[in-house]
Amino acid sequence: MNGETKKLYKIVLTGGPCGGKTTGQSRLCSFFENLGWKVYRVPETANVLLSGGIKFSELSDDQVQTFQENLLRCMLQLEDTYFELGKSCDQNCLIICDRGAMDAAAYISSDKWDMIMEKNGFNMVDLRDNRYNQIIHMVSAACGAEDFYTIENHSSRTEDINLAKSLDVKASASWIGHPYFNVIDNSSDFENKMCRMIATVCQNLGIDTIDRLAPNSKKRKWLVKYLPNDELFPPFQDFMVVHKYLQTYTNNMQARLRKRGQKGHWNYTHTIRKPKVQGQVIEVKRQLSRRTYLNMLPLVDETHYPIYKKRRCFIHCNQYYQLDIYCKPCHKRCEGLILLETYSILEGQELLDRLPKFLDIEAEVTGNAEYSMFNLSLVEDWDKSNNFCHYVLFLGPDDEYLNVGDHKNNQVSYIHTN
Repeated sequence: MNGETKKLYKIVLTGGPCGGKTTGQSRLCSFFENLGWKVYRVPETANVLLSGGIKFSELSDDQVQTFQENLLRCMLQLEDTYFELGKSCDQNCLIICDRGAMDAAAYISSDKWDMIMEKNGFNMVDLRDNRYNQIIHMVSAACGAEDFYTIENHSSRTEDINLAKSLDVKASASWIGHPYFNVIDNSSDFENKMCRMIATVCQNLGIDTIDRLAPNSKKRKWLVKYLPNDELFPPFQDFMVVHKYLQTYTNNMQARLRKRGQKGHWNYTHTIRKPKVQGQVIEVKRQLSRRTYLNMLPLVDETHYPIYKKRRCFIHCNQYYQLDIYCKPCHKRCEGLILLETYSILEGQELLDRLPKFLDIEAEVTGNAEYSMFNLSLVEDWDKSNNFCHYVLFLGPDDEYLNVGDHKNNQVSYIHTN
């Protein structure tokens, strides 16, 4: 397999105690090995160190900070060893990290974490957003499946149920903002929890799981009337996001660049969606270097405005949300536009009850073509445009819509989501 087609995919399995992380790692390994992938599993660095006799209860505050700093450095070096092996592998390679760099932030105060960042020359965007392709948070059984919470058969687990809940919240908060962050909660039985976890990895990789798994998670979107005060939100991360559509050789294809970052640090993504044989659609997504991103900018499609957003990421009731606040410069149709998005297997009133009460939600707009980012970015007014697309289909996380069919005649094709 040549370097152009080989995939190297790095994920972090994190979560609170008794969330299914260990089982999930094993199931992921078996699943991908059965697909012919090479799988490396990076052991949990904290367990390696704690097995040598270290006890948190015996450490002073300064010793805890020193321990977490050295744990982080050790973790990065350990991961880098596996990452280098993955790069040299001649087959598709999945690297599963048992926790990742940001997990250390859950066990230390924010000011001490900032000191560690500054002392070692680290920044949050590189550690959280650029280092790993996907983060999967396995919610502790202490949060919604209390009858199944246990500390048996785990030599280093001593947390009672209240501490487990607290650690679960802290662990999830430390990863809020990663572009591909999935929360796998306890809204289903354990077997389906494992299937949902595997399915979300396959979805991001574009692997067909129809015959193997039965994921029923759907992307949902709501129109929000206004942005409330920051104090009403749970812990959140804000990002600036810029989308730019590129020229394509057919109306049935989309190509888009995304620039996303905080405090002057950015990551870059190129997404292509195109029809396959007999109308089946595939999506190809890859991370870019800054140089490659800049080199592709001359291909921008002038029939579309750039889309500028402030994206707020947060967790509410064990549900991961993205709130997109559209910013100027933009078409007047986007002024003041705020959209809330999440993925959920829940339906009806059960899902509505999970929605943040501090947001004034005007209406659900899932599948409404008027809220497609493709259509929102059109330079022409919709009533004068031949490019407005009436048929939309949700695909991967963080990507709003696939526009389907012939734009001028509004003909929809048969779609198969890979």
